[in-house]
Amino acid sequence: MQAENQVFTDLSAATMADGAAAYGLINAAAIAVSEGKIAWVGAEQDLPADYAAWTRHSLGGRLVTPALIDCHTHVVHGGHRAVEFEMRLNGASYEEVARAGGGIISTVKATRAASVEDLIAQALPRVDAMLAEGVSLIEVKSGYGLDRKTELNMLRAARALEEHRPIRVVTSFLGAHAVPVEYKDRPEAYIADLCIPVLKEAHAEGLVDAVDAFCEGIAFLPDQLVPLFDAARDLGLPVKLHAEQLSNLGGAKLATSYGALSADHIEYLDQAGVAAMAGAGTVAVILPGAFYTLRETQAPPIDLLREAGVPMALATDSNPGSAPMTSLLLTMNMGCTLFRMTPEEALRGVTAHAAQALGLKDCGRIAAGQRADLAVWNAEHPAELAYRIGFNPLHARIFGGKL
Repeated sequence: MQAENQVFTDLSAATMADGAAAYGLINAAAIAVSEGKIAWVGAEQDLPADYAAWTRHSLGGRLVTPALIDCHTHVVHGGHRAVEFEMRLNGASYEEVARAGGGIISTVKATRAASVEDLIAQALPRVDAMLAEGVSLIEVKSGYGLDRKTELNMLRAARALEEHRPIRVVTSFLGAHAVPVEYKDRPEAYIADLCIPVLKEAHAEGLVDAVDAFCEGIAFLPDQLVPLFDAARDLGLPVKLHAEQLSNLGGAKLATSYGALSADHIEYLDQAGVAAMAGAGTVAVILPGAFYTLRETQAPPIDLLREAGVPMALATDSNPGSAPMTSLLLTMNMGCTLFRMTPEEALRGVTAHAAQALGLKDCGRIAAGQRADLAVWNAEHPAELAYRIGFNPLHARIFGGKL
């Protein structure tokens, strides 16, 4: 349903606003919505007379939060890697899996073989699972094409998801995800000959919101990424970076030198990297799903990030290899259980800080002027969202004011 002017009443609003109240929580609240945006939020008893005649919808005492935001996903790709997962659990080594056609190369092969329509069709079930948990906005990366045609097709498919589902999509060009076999041992040539020209073409087509890369020994070194990030800056595009996931190569420092929106994974981030992120206002995107799947033991430096005031976001990292998950609620629980984040940090990590990690200012909080993207939960307290395991308390989703 949608009314141009409406008021949602009888709710508890976890506004995620900064202030004295945990979660920015307002009990016995009301939210006025007009033309898809929040016009007013506060205690229902304080509802201004201007809204008295607006259509009212009681939410039955339920908890309302900003709709959730998944700020790091790879949901557009071809195929799956379940067989590789089984091989590893039966004792196969990384080399043996690779020789059998597994690893990222298998996903590249399947993605290159898929049309735009195929990629959309394969992504939609993953998107539906996210919508069912109150998500309204996802970031989608390219990076499983590693050639001109497929990188562009992945971004086109990502953009088209908005035509098929009530969701917002932000795209990141991740051409520098891995070195393709065609450029084996020539990463600099791959960046110069393919990544940068395809980035420019994708930008001209309106397909790119940010530029990402994988900075790691098995991918690209910091110096190798400088030309790509220079090209992004010349195009006026913000950057982000997969950094310090498996080792500390100083990727986060490189990213912050470009004013990066986020540095993601960061399990091996050191104190100097934390300080650089704090100084640049770069968001730390924590990805417990990959940590869990890869059975890592080096946890991200949550205490250092907290002490330095670095905003922490949480995301699924939904991808076919290291994080085949679509549940942001489970991600919140993992962030708390595996990394000792608090439930409030977890909820802020999939709302306000997730929006910040994408450079967005019109979502992630319940406040006047924000988009009316909300999640209505069968819950009494916001901590319940991170507390339960494998349980979805979503009652309804409000997207652009539509219930």
